[in-house]
Amino acid sequence: MLAKPEQATQPKLLVDGLAKSYGATVALKPTHVAVKSGEFLTLLGPSGSGKTTLLQMISGLVLPTEGRLFIDGSNETNTPVHKRDIGLVFQHYALFPHLTVAENIGFPLKMRGKSTAEIDKQVNGALDMVQLGHLAGRFPRELSGGQQQRVALARCFVYQPSIILMDEPLGALDKKLREHMQFEIKRLHRQTGATIIYVTHDQEEALALSDRICLMNHAMVEQIGPPQEIYARPRTAFAADFIGISNIFRGRVELGSGGAAHLSTASGRYRIDGASLSNNAELALVVRPEHLELGSTGANEISGRVAEVVYAGSETRLLVDISAEQLVTVRVLPGKPLPSLGENITLSWAPEAAVLVTP
Repeated sequence: MLAKPEQATQPKLLVDGLAKSYGATVALKPTHVAVKSGEFLTLLGPSGSGKTTLLQMISGLVLPTEGRLFIDGSNETNTPVHKRDIGLVFQHYALFPHLTVAENIGFPLKMRGKSTAEIDKQVNGALDMVQLGHLAGRFPRELSGGQQQRVALARCFVYQPSIILMDEPLGALDKKLREHMQFEIKRLHRQTGATIIYVTHDQEEALALSDRICLMNHAMVEQIGPPQEIYARPRTAFAADFIGISNIFRGRVELGSGGAAHLSTASGRYRIDGASLSNNAELALVVRPEHLELGSTGANEISGRVAEVVYAGSETRLLVDISAEQLVTVRVLPGKPLPSLGENITLSWAPEAAVLVTP
């Protein structure tokens, strides 16, 4: 039977104007987000941006001041947390120390009245999924941090909740283990098709995991879209600066004859695409480090002194002092000649390699 048109496009989760205030303090301004079934959406932003408040309202741990929340088309705004079909994974694993790995994973099934045979079957499947079958009889204190987090993930996935919420689940792990667990979470998402909403302040984590990123700042959504779109086409200077490394030049638009347009900044005057721009409009020009070339090869040029040379393994980064109270970052790939520390150099870029954003 074919779904009705409105059912076919119905989001798994709809945040319809949710907002939260504590007296005069606004924790989250009215927010609208739709999440598709099977999507991996990351709420990304600095501390105090509202991402955890939004996650807590989705879970039911916090009730909104205004707005509505729909899951599969049903209004769940005031549904108690224990009655929402939602799984939670936190930074601190919250494993029961007196229960084995298998017993921890099976706990939510036991609470739901599943039979022993059904629990054993689903726990074994979850253990295989996180590749911990050989540790089923161990206690949490006998596991590494990464193993404990995999147990927490298995405990959440085992009862197949409608939506899985993850709040900084990898925050307590070291960098190498965190990167490994990113692959684990990505694999589990692909394997199960679960709808996941993930909170982090780590931009690299968000870029690696997400189908879409909901970038938050000052208690509101700054930009939402696929990682590639937000990185390549940020809408604001904050988005450009928070996700990846950016060189940002703020200035005013100067429209000339014959369609010529420039952005006049403290460090220079740069050619831009003037279509749909207003004269004297205040904008910012974003140039990523990988789009800057050494030498006079592009239409826009800037000169400065090499203030620092930073080796980063797969690349070397140059910090160039352009004498406008600003350092410009340039990425140089292996095999290319490097200027010396203190050397005066010229950098250039093509107008189409830069993005104009609101300052």
